[in-house]
Amino acid sequence: MTTAGPATAKHHLGARKLLANADFRRLFTTRLAGQWGDGVFQAGLAGAVLFNPERHADPLAVAAGFAVLLLPYSVVGPFAGALLDRWDRRRVLLVANLTRAVFILVTAAAVGAGLDGVPLYAAALLVTGVSRFVGSGLSASLPHVVGPDHLVEANAFVTTLGSLTTVLGAGCAVGLRGLFGEGDGGSAWTTACAVVGPLVAAFLAARFRRGALGPDEVDEPSRTVTAVAMGLLDGGRAAWRAPAVAASLAGLLAHRAAFGASLLLTLLLMRNGLEDFGPFRAGLAGLGEVALAGGAGLLLAGLVTDRLVALFGRSGAICGALGLAAAAQLALGLPMVLPTILAASFFLTFAGQVVKLCVDASVQGDIGDEVRGRVFALYDTLFNIVQVVAISAAAAVVPLDGRSPGLIIAAAFTYLVGAVAYLALARRR
Repeated sequence: MTTAGPATAKHHLGARKLLANADFRRLFTTRLAGQWGDGVFQAGLAGAVLFNPERHADPLAVAAGFAVLLLPYSVVGPFAGALLDRWDRRRVLLVANLTRAVFILVTAAAVGAGLDGVPLYAAALLVTGVSRFVGSGLSASLPHVVGPDHLVEANAFVTTLGSLTTVLGAGCAVGLRGLFGEGDGGSAWTTACAVVGPLVAAFLAARFRRGALGPDEVDEPSRTVTAVAMGLLDGGRAAWRAPAVAASLAGLLAHRAAFGASLLLTLLLMRNGLEDFGPFRAGLAGLGEVALAGGAGLLLAGLVTDRLVALFGRSGAICGALGLAAAAQLALGLPMVLPTILAASFFLTFAGQVVKLCVDASVQGDIGDEVRGRVFALYDTLFNIVQVVAISAAAAVVPLDGRSPGLIIAAAFTYLVGAVAYLALARRR
């Protein structure tokens, strides 16, 4: 069984040497700009739907909101995967970011007009669908700006700081919401500010030379429609033929299912089930504290994942992270008070990021460039479907105040199932 694979770093370059590469630096800042905009948009929309005094949200409404934020890529994934392996990725990043900026303004207008249900969700679907397209393009492009021996390190660096930038964007949205107000008008202005992110990302992407981000060669049917139709199937075949990739995906999907249920519980607890606890706050401010705790977990994962893989191999890092998540889910989730919820956010996010970084490096190192975009499309599609299904299933049984010990225990068990599935698939020849 391969525990590390070709993507494991043999020595550390460090942030300074990574950033000395102009193309890496440009791709990295493109990601940061886009993810800041994602954070502002998602927090602005969450504030408009969940913490707006002019609107009401029950568990099923929350689940519907998550479906809007996460499912779009399940629809466009096959298209994105095929097109990322067919079109110049530089051009894809440029056009997609400009398109995303337009859709953000459309969504902000829908919020300001007081639209709800299908009209608002349709506008948000367009933004998040394009955002996932951009994310896959950035991931598929990374091996063109960093060597294969340093993919784990580079992934840890860009993914962690990108995720922290999303958290920063969400924090900015909370501040903007205080400035503009909590009603539909204030929520609209907050959401509209997200447009700055994709505009800056488009400007940066335009500075790449043509062909710099791949694909180096096209291994697809000559007809675009046929290529699109085969996108997910090709990605699935490529992932299955690489046991390390298939195993890593199984572990990550288990994490997303468990994390999705926990996320719904946290939202409902913050909205309906908790009160301020000393210096800790419930409500939207409490979600900001949860995001900060999760951001600290992301940062730690970015600092140590490369070393964990070097010490324990990819299998040890992934299984250890899933075991840690199961323990944290039980020990810190069951009390259902603000301090332990913040601690659980830290450990669960840390564990999930360790697994995700290993998956990213596995796909980038073990999958050929000619099909890598389609594997990332499959990855995102499954990632989002599993989380939405978990949130929807939890929404059907969770009480309005979010207090459900049974769901917390089920989530912990899911992490352990993911570890077992990883080990079984990784041993496959």
